[in-house]
Amino acid sequence: MTDIMNTFGSKVFNDEVMKKRLSKATYQEINNTIKRGTYLNKDIAEEVAKAMKDWAIENGATHFTHWFHPLSGATAEKHESFVSTAGGGKIILEFSPNNLVKGEADASSFPSGGLRDTFEARGYTAWDPTSYAFIKDGILCIPTIFCSYSGEALDHKTPLLRSMEALNREAMRILHLFGNEDVDHVKATAGAEQEYFLVDKKYFDEREDLRLTGRTLFGAMTPKGQEMNDHYYGSIETRVQDFMKDLNKELWTLGIQAKTEHNEVAPSQHELANNFLTVNVSADQNNLTMEVMKKTAKKHGLECLLHEKPFANINGSGKHNNWSLKTDTGMNLLDPGDTPKENAQFLIFLMAVIKAVDEYQDLIRMSVSSAGNDHRLGGHEAPPAIISVFIGDELAAILDSIENETSYDSTRSSIQIGVHTIPSFPKDNTDRNRTSPFAFTGNKFEFRMPGSSASIATPNTILNTVIAQELKEFADILEKADDLNTAIHDLIIKTLNDHKRIIFNGNGYDVSWVEEAKRRGLSNYASTPEALSHYLDKKNVDVLLNNKVLTDTELHSRYEIYLEKYYKTINIEALTMLDMLKKDILPALSRYEKELLSVINQSKEAGLYNNDMYEVAVMETIMDCSGRIVRDIALLEELLSKDKGSDSLQIAFFYHDEILPLMEEIRRYTDELEKITDRKYWPMPTYFELLFGVE
Repeated sequence: MTDIMNTFGSKVFNDEVMKKRLSKATYQEINNTIKRGTYLNKDIAEEVAKAMKDWAIENGATHFTHWFHPLSGATAEKHESFVSTAGGGKIILEFSPNNLVKGEADASSFPSGGLRDTFEARGYTAWDPTSYAFIKDGILCIPTIFCSYSGEALDHKTPLLRSMEALNREAMRILHLFGNEDVDHVKATAGAEQEYFLVDKKYFDEREDLRLTGRTLFGAMTPKGQEMNDHYYGSIETRVQDFMKDLNKELWTLGIQAKTEHNEVAPSQHELANNFLTVNVSADQNNLTMEVMKKTAKKHGLECLLHEKPFANINGSGKHNNWSLKTDTGMNLLDPGDTPKENAQFLIFLMAVIKAVDEYQDLIRMSVSSAGNDHRLGGHEAPPAIISVFIGDELAAILDSIENETSYDSTRSSIQIGVHTIPSFPKDNTDRNRTSPFAFTGNKFEFRMPGSSASIATPNTILNTVIAQELKEFADILEKADDLNTAIHDLIIKTLNDHKRIIFNGNGYDVSWVEEAKRRGLSNYASTPEALSHYLDKKNVDVLLNNKVLTDTELHSRYEIYLEKYYKTINIEALTMLDMLKKDILPALSRYEKELLSVINQSKEAGLYNNDMYEVAVMETIMDCSGRIVRDIALLEELLSKDKGSDSLQIAFFYHDEILPLMEEIRRYTDELEKITDRKYWPMPTYFELLFGVE
């Protein structure tokens, strides 16, 4: 324990380090920026840069980089040495204020949605002082935003920071109405539960599909999967435990509070959960966690799979995003309080969330859309594509009593609203609903839809923005009210009446829910193209523009980027599938057929042949399935070479409607062949080796 205390945050230029190395005035400036989100005084950059450089060099760093999150979905960095020429063959170690505050990157080489042409290469990175710098692999990493030469955001972080400002602004208006004069600012907090798979690296290296796409394009299910639930919370294998120990050590030095780790439901699946932090810091730390997980796994001869659905017919991997609101005074705004005022305030924020999720179902669905997540949503403990809010039966009954202005009786401890006819009600003891996309769990909402490989920045940007919009509308009404209590009462009841359709406490997998959701008028976008086709709807454009989270140019560029990433992902998968079929699977089947034919011919020569022979049945199945595969290969190649036009949405739908179904058909025939092929001929590791090969 002492070792943990000494090493935690040792590679982070955190508050403790800054307090020791900066002057009191400079430290106060930085601290105000981090805590309150105020603009940083650039005059202090020189002192900060010198202190940061000295600290980094003392801790073994030789280079620095601006660490940012481009829309390619990964982190990015360009290493620059501290070394500068001093003349006479000598060097000096240098890190200027400009090196700290601003960097330059090739903006045309990252996804820009048409914002940057190849000949327009310049882009800028700018220091985000609200997220601590850190040392990784001997490199001083400075968290930054990333924008084009003309100032458009080209990253995940910039819109997130803007959404935090919008949310703070509108939440503060509500808090002032309730007399919270001691509150200075409000921040969204998030805690990510990261799911992942670990497989033996030797098996991973032999699977072209895993290496190029992150998921298995082929693979028959093993006789045993996750149906016994014996892996969930089970004893952790020694090799995995060793990986987790090293992972924890590395994360702790980076100041990342890896709090909970355990086996998940599927074989070889695991989960790591971090503590709650301000949402932009949580997003940074989750991205860093994924990077460290991949590197640490390799050191143990393992490969960490972060794809949302690396294996068919078992659980996929999500990233449950636990979202809440917290003031600088420590008050959780989604936690019922002890006074009538606090409880009325809680209901206002709760109503804002419910209204936001209802009015912006499509935008919330879009925030988690990807080719990988489409495979995951709708089964095996992943929520369906239908957006709904789970609040638990008891809280639902309480809200119903409020809406109908009837009494709610309970023997449990109650909290008083004290706003006219709104009754008292017991504190919530909400259960968890694994099938709910958006579940209230006491003092936070668990957004279960984000995929395991994605940055949590985008879904949190959308949540912040749409909830800020509803708080703005609430504040506009309440600030004009002659009687605040009456206005609160009326607003809560009207919001419940208008938006209760989004509340659903049942089984999201039940087929009847699809029809019920349709009857309620809820959206059900099962695929990324379906969801993105509504990205530019007026209400979605307005909420992002009016809250100054995205400009019109940035919004349209992201629309193009998301669509392009979707169909390019499927295109790579299709080409990989063709490559594996033609170079590995079909040649292997041909060799097996040759052996079967030899046995059949020997039987004929010995006079033992009959049509019911095992070899004959297998040969017939191979010939039938491989014939269908060869036919589908030709069709797939023809479709891939087809002119698809220039409309990104049309291309995305083409890949969804034409390419994916054909790939699924090819896989179905191929997986059937795997089930009857002699192990020595099958050209790649099977699900059995991948899922049960880590000991």
